[in-house]
Amino acid sequence: MSTLALALGLASCASVSDNDPSVTQTASATTPTSLPAEAPRVIAPPNADERESARVLAAYGGAYRDARLERYLDDLVQRLAAQSDRPDIPYKLTVLNASSINAFALPSGKLFVTRGLLALANDDAEIAAVIAHEMAHVSARHAQARADAERNTQLVSGVGDMLHNTSLATSSQGSLAAFSRQQELAADEIGIRTIAKAAFDPYGASRFLTSMRRQVEARGRPTTPDFLSTHPSTPERIAKANEEAAQYGQPGSGEHDKFGYLSVIDGLTYGEDPSQGYVQGRVFWQPRLAFTFTAPPSFTLDNTPQAILGIDGNGRALRLDTVKTKDGQSLQAYLGSGWISGVDTGSITTLNINGNEAATAVARGQDWSFRLYAIRFGGDVYRLILAARNLDASTDALFQQTASSFRHMTPDEQRNVHPEHIDIVTVRAGDTLQSLAARMIEPQDQLERFLVLNGFDDNTPIKPGDRVKIIAQ
Repeated sequence: MSTLALALGLASCASVSDNDPSVTQTASATTPTSLPAEAPRVIAPPNADERESARVLAAYGGAYRDARLERYLDDLVQRLAAQSDRPDIPYKLTVLNASSINAFALPSGKLFVTRGLLALANDDAEIAAVIAHEMAHVSARHAQARADAERNTQLVSGVGDMLHNTSLATSSQGSLAAFSRQQELAADEIGIRTIAKAAFDPYGASRFLTSMRRQVEARGRPTTPDFLSTHPSTPERIAKANEEAAQYGQPGSGEHDKFGYLSVIDGLTYGEDPSQGYVQGRVFWQPRLAFTFTAPPSFTLDNTPQAILGIDGNGRALRLDTVKTKDGQSLQAYLGSGWISGVDTGSITTLNINGNEAATAVARGQDWSFRLYAIRFGGDVYRLILAARNLDASTDALFQQTASSFRHMTPDEQRNVHPEHIDIVTVRAGDTLQSLAARMIEPQDQLERFLVLNGFDDNTPIKPGDRVKIIAQ
């Protein structure tokens, strides 16, 4: 892979262990495996557990605060801990402010689940299964073994950085971040035993695994690492979970409180938090920083902790992040300063983008060519990198049009930004799956999204008084 491709972050592999903190959630100025010399340094927490906890929080939007939800989950954790293989471990659960579906466990017993995962679960037995599964990774010392392996990998990745082989290093970290197949199956077995002992429906595990599998099938492709990449939901795994659950009774034989669980996630933020910026189709909005831009047609955008990334599947990509420039350095000087190789210094020009000072240039490598922009917006400098396998005139014109879309949000746009959230509604006489799905905030794939969100299929019967999830604004 060329140096240019590495700078854009193409073919990168992220994990909990290779994500760096981001203050604005629009991006760090660097790829996850390096920091510029002038970057401010932060005093590290006093031990490895606190360092890892801080990294998880930074990579997944910090903690999501909801006192009622936190009390509910804490009670659930204590109930499960009492029946776990290691009731002496002081388990503590934190909800992460992230839309991705993920869960983590540190060797100390610190547990993390994203609000995206909570939104997908449909009763207390399902979320109990997730928590018990993570507890099992701790009690069986899988989490400790993974932490040890990741520390060893850091030595390898350091050599990889020096050799500019970043993709190899990060791929190695990503593979170690996932538990082995046998560890996952063992954690499933222990977790199902734990929830059964705690009097929950043991089939909650297989129901949630099924929902996860349907979620990734509906989504088409994962854009960021999530629970499905580190906890693959295969048909074999679902079947084994059902076999394990059968040892403790028939489906529904234990507690599976849907009403109570849906009550505590009513109003839960869904999707991206507007304070961190969010994607609507091809448009990225950052109301806190008051800017927006629109990607080219056919692009899919992803808001990661390091950058806004986009691809179109036709040999084109983009990255938007922030960069720290030297005091007094002009934008033209920054583009030609050597932070990326292959810049045609004769192509560096200045321009004005919707009232914002900017500079642009072209850079060419062996496999990729780039249209580069540095845009001064308020006190920050934004770096827009647009890449193509073939940067012909039409593609370059399209890229320039994308840069021209970078602008201030209007006051009305800022006022009208409201986070999407889970709304629990009661089924009324005459309601159908289709009519309930039509109440979802986004028109695209309404029925499919509604069915997956609620763990339904096309033939699931509903009756007046039932409670279901929709996405509202």
